[in-house]
Amino acid sequence: MEHMVPSSKDEKEAVTTAVTSPTTPDDGLINASGHRQQLDRNFGIVSIICYAITAGNCWVSLGGTITVAIYNVYHWATITGGKYGRVTGFFAGWWNFLGWLLALASVCQIVGAQTVSMYAAFHPDFVAQQWHVFVSFLTITWISCATVLLANRLLPMCESLGGFFTITGVFISIIVCAAMPSVNGKGHASNRFVWRDWVNSTGYSSNGFVFLLGMLNGAFAVGTPDITTHLAEEIPKPSINIPKAILAQFIIGFSTTFFYVISIFYGITDLDTVLEEATRYFPLAPIYRQATGSAGGTLGLLILSFLPLFIACIGLYLTASRTFWTLARDNATPFSRFFRQVSPYYRTPANAILLCAVLCTLLGCIYVGSKTAFSAFVGSFVVLTTLSYLTAILPLLLHKRANITPGWFWMQGATGFIVNGVSVAYIVVFIVIFCFPFALPTDAATMNYNSLITGGLTLFVAAVWVWRRKDYVGPQQVRLADNDMLAKDAV
Repeated sequence: MEHMVPSSKDEKEAVTTAVTSPTTPDDGLINASGHRQQLDRNFGIVSIICYAITAGNCWVSLGGTITVAIYNVYHWATITGGKYGRVTGFFAGWWNFLGWLLALASVCQIVGAQTVSMYAAFHPDFVAQQWHVFVSFLTITWISCATVLLANRLLPMCESLGGFFTITGVFISIIVCAAMPSVNGKGHASNRFVWRDWVNSTGYSSNGFVFLLGMLNGAFAVGTPDITTHLAEEIPKPSINIPKAILAQFIIGFSTTFFYVISIFYGITDLDTVLEEATRYFPLAPIYRQATGSAGGTLGLLILSFLPLFIACIGLYLTASRTFWTLARDNATPFSRFFRQVSPYYRTPANAILLCAVLCTLLGCIYVGSKTAFSAFVGSFVVLTTLSYLTAILPLLLHKRANITPGWFWMQGATGFIVNGVSVAYIVVFIVIFCFPFALPTDAATMNYNSLITGGLTLFVAAVWVWRRKDYVGPQQVRLADNDMLAKDAV
């Protein structure tokens, strides 16, 4: 796919703006997406790994759901799609953005529920209302927005701090949940309860299907392999450092979450109480109370999960806003000339960041009106992001992996085909499974609306495509041989 030439006056103005913008750190040079380098490369390998394990915080995310250009997929779907690359890239980019926006709203709600649970730990007669969570939701949302908007140069340090909280928090939580049941006299759960007992209260007769349906929690916790790719223009040598960050995210995420889940299972003494209270508070609160036997211990462990998850909200704002800004830069959004602007003072896509905050706030308003409707929207995060991955991987497989330039960690021969084939099969199967009702019998309040929300948002994206397709430019592949055009450390 050769360097693409703008086909309209608006597109030409977009390129001219990028060339003449005073915010361009490497004036006159481009990055590997074919655009002028406008954002500062503030992140290093340590901070990008911390960003990955904080924003993709597996152990807290899994605990919170215990009862239920940026060289991202947008760019890859365009390149691997061949002659259909413009439309596949367009849909992949929008699905990915909408997924990250819903993930942002979901994590803000989780943090809001955490703060309410902290208060409830010392007030046994307190009955939480949805507006209590909403107030905390708004506070978290706009503090995170302000941080991403106003403190761009501090973000690497912030994410490094989040990585520290994530690692130390999980180790302390594991030790406390493993040791305290013996100290407080309640004792641990039995080995049979942790490793052998199977409780199927879903109404489905097949335990195998229930196991597969339950993988949605795991997908929510670790289903973010592309998160670091959205900052590829803000880290030196992204072709080497981004894959390292993805690998570190999954190794650290899996290992810490595995041992964390074991420790909290041994701390549960009354599963029915956990399931009952989890519908009103943050699910970890009753587990921590049973494990520690005290309100103070519960609060302490909740704070350990609150700190990294709060910083994860900042990381998710960073991801969602950068994704939308990338789309706007290619004229893929309404009012793209406004949203593609980079603030010369803050060195951030300020308009895109504020839009994400407004949309997140509107989703929070839905939560106040109907928890079911809010859950329907945010529950589509996994399906939408997974669909965006499919539009990047499937065309690559269909084109026999021949339409992309091999990178540092290219899988050669049959290995690459097997990995891509298994990935496509997994995605197709689990997209269907994740749209099944969570329990039977179902009603309007307990129905799984993933298919409805995903279908409705896809129709919205199709309408935007019809509106913007003439002006839409799409990501551009730059030949590495043209390295005299590339900004410093662009590859």
